[in-house]
Amino acid sequence: MSSTANLGLEGVVAFETEIAEPDKEGSSLRYRGVDIEELAGTVPFERVWGLVVNESLDRALPLPAPEVEPVSLTGDPRVDLQATLPTLASRWGLKQLVDVDADQARQDLAQLSSATLSIVAQALRGHEPPVPASDVEQGKTAAEQFLIRWRGETSEREAKALDVYWVSATEHGMNASTFTARIAASTGADCAACLAAAVGTLSGPLHGGAPARVLPMLDAVAESGDPERYVHHLLERGERIMGFGHRVYRAEDPRARVLRRTARELESPRVEVAEALETAAIAALREKHPDRPLETNVEFWGAVVLEIARVPAAITPALFACARTGGWSAHIVEQLTTGRLIRPSAVYVGPSERRLSEL
Repeated sequence: MSSTANLGLEGVVAFETEIAEPDKEGSSLRYRGVDIEELAGTVPFERVWGLVVNESLDRALPLPAPEVEPVSLTGDPRVDLQATLPTLASRWGLKQLVDVDADQARQDLAQLSSATLSIVAQALRGHEPPVPASDVEQGKTAAEQFLIRWRGETSEREAKALDVYWVSATEHGMNASTFTARIAASTGADCAACLAAAVGTLSGPLHGGAPARVLPMLDAVAESGDPERYVHHLLERGERIMGFGHRVYRAEDPRARVLRRTARELESPRVEVAEALETAAIAALREKHPDRPLETNVEFWGAVVLEIARVPAAITPALFACARTGGWSAHIVEQLTTGRLIRPSAVYVGPSERRLSEL
C-alpha cells in the first residue's frame, strides 16, 4: 500500500479548536466568535488575552508583569526570552502539564505570559538601570506598562499602536509556533517549556519576523518614487515581496485591514508610500499568479504600526511573541484537555534495502 506525503501539512486537519476562526473566504478573524475588528483599538490586549485563554474579558492577563530578570542580555530580546522562560519552571516550582489540571495550567500560563512582557521589555532596556516598579504601575494597560518598563516613558499614540498590533497578533490558528506549543504540551511538558518551544520558531523570518523586512522595501520605494518599477525588479530577480500572501486567506488578511486603519488613525508618515507599494504589489502579483491569491498580510501593515511605537524592525519577533502568548496559552490548555500525544507519520522515500558493504 503506497502513501503520499502532504508536504507542509497544508489542508491536514489535526485538531478541533474553539479558540480562533480564521475565515479564509470571508476575510475575517474571530477570537471565540468575536471579530478582531470589534476588539482592536477598543479592548486592550490584556483583556483580549483573557478572552482567548479564559473565555472571559474580565479574567485578563495579570498586571503589572512580574520583575523577571533575563538570564542573558544578548542584544536579541527573542533569544533572551527563549533562554529565560525555561528557568521559570524551576524558579517558580511549576509542575509538568501531565500533573496539573486545566485551571492550574491557566494560572501558570497567565504568570508566564505576563512575565514574557517583563522579560522582553527588560531585554530591550539592556544594561540600563531598571525602571522603578512604581513608575511602571502608572501605565493603565499592558502596552503602556511595557513601554514604560522599556523606555521609562510612553505616549498614548505609541501605546495604542503597540496594543492594536498585539491584539491583531494574539491568535491565528494552527501556525508554526502554535503547532510547536501543542506538540510540547502533548508530551506533558511544563508550561514554561511549551512557551519556550514556541518562541524558538520565531527565529526564522517566515513566521513573525517578516515586518523586519518590510520597512527596507518602503525606504527603497520612497527613494525611487516608482513603486511599480521597484516591484517589477523584485519579481524579475525572483525575490520575495515581504508582507503579501498568506497560506490561509483567499482574500485580504483581516489583520492587515485593522492595522492599515490604525496607521491612518495615528497618522503614520509611511501611509502614503505603503499604500502605493501595496497597490503596485497586488497588481503585479495578480498578473504573475492569476490563480493564486496574494493579498496584503499582517506583516506589511504590522511593520508600519510598530514603527509608530518606535519599535526597531529587527526586534519584531520578540514583540510578536508577547502578543502570541494568548494563542499559545489557549492552545496549550486545549491540548492538555485532549490527553493525546501528537505523533504524525512520515513516508520513507530513501534508498531501498542495501548492505553495509555497498556503501
